[in-house]
Amino acid sequence: MERVTVVTGGGRGIGAAVAVRLGEAGHRVVLGYERDEAAAAATAARVADAGGEALAVRADVSVAADVDRLFDAARERFGPVTGLVSNAGITGGIGPFDETDTAVFRRVLDVNVYGAMLCARRAVREMSTRRGGAGGAIVHISSAAATLGSPGEYVHYAASKAAVDTLTVGLAQEFGPQGIRVNSVQPGVTLTGIHAAGGEPDRPWRVAPAVPLGRPGEPEEIAHAVAWLLSDEASYTTGAVLRVAGGR
Repeated sequence: MERVTVVTGGGRGIGAAVAVRLGEAGHRVVLGYERDEAAAAATAARVADAGGEALAVRADVSVAADVDRLFDAARERFGPVTGLVSNAGITGGIGPFDETDTAVFRRVLDVNVYGAMLCARRAVREMSTRRGGAGGAIVHISSAAATLGSPGEYVHYAASKAAVDTLTVGLAQEFGPQGIRVNSVQPGVTLTGIHAAGGEPDRPWRVAPAVPLGRPGEPEEIAHAVAWLLSDEASYTTGAVLRVAGGR
């Protein structure tokens, strides 16, 4: 079966590493990106260099029409979608919960939760055997913050990722009988641009002493876990929340 996988937030960080790793495994990858067209194009080129094929499509996952356009482009270019890596996410900044603006709460939930729901809904419509699809797999990118709570930093973000893990478990149970596996990966502190976007680029090194392995993770280390969950080697794995956080 040809593997056609949509990766949201695929231009940079963990999403880009996942896209390249999937390219190595022979996937045809459709990269969703919100703003950075140059980064998405560079990632698409890396996927091709790794042996895969890639298409970059601008899409805000919190907008249903954008999600439909993303999946439509995937189908038109490569054929039926067989996988989704729901990676697009934001922290909304770092700071005390009681000083966080309401607009930040809403935007984080829109992207991290509503966006994940919209992408998952479209993915199951594409892949469900009940709807004529061939089945497939979804991997949500959650966060170790979902169980750590992230006090004093971004409790709102942690709460959004806990919602993603619950979404994972529910979808796995509902759509397992329709040929779809759904799992979640919880990265720990990882060397990506999300920390700079949140206002503290050096956060991975500040947090590193609390990590049993003594260092931040690399995006590629998360990508290996995602690629396994999408592979046939994980054929009996669904509803799992896989921690990749250096022991934290």
